[in-house]
Amino acid sequence: MNQQSEQTKTQTNAGMNQSTSEPESVQHSEGVVARTIEEQTARLPSDVFLWAAVGAIGASAVLEFSGNHDKSRFVGQWVAPFLLLGVYNKLVKVAGSDRFH
Repeated sequence: MNQQSEQTKTQTNAGMNQSTSEPESVQHSEGVVARTIEEQTARLPSDVFLWAAVGAIGASAVLEFSGNHDKSRFVGQWVAPFLLLGVYNKLVKVAGSDRFH
């Protein structure tokens, strides 16, 4: 088999399981719980998580300047999870499992 026809075969089968000829995304779909979470989070605008992170930064600063150092650090640690939830939310909207159901 020459190299060009081998590349064409590889490109044709990209993303396909060779035993069933179904797209891999359909074969490895999310479970009921993950799909439900994705449906609910996709309803929220991505700005919500960004503003929650900014709010956590502001609240942390206020707590720090008011002398509540432990509470300030606790609230300040919320920033990264809020931003990660925003990224997850965006990924669900763009390429979530709901694209295949």
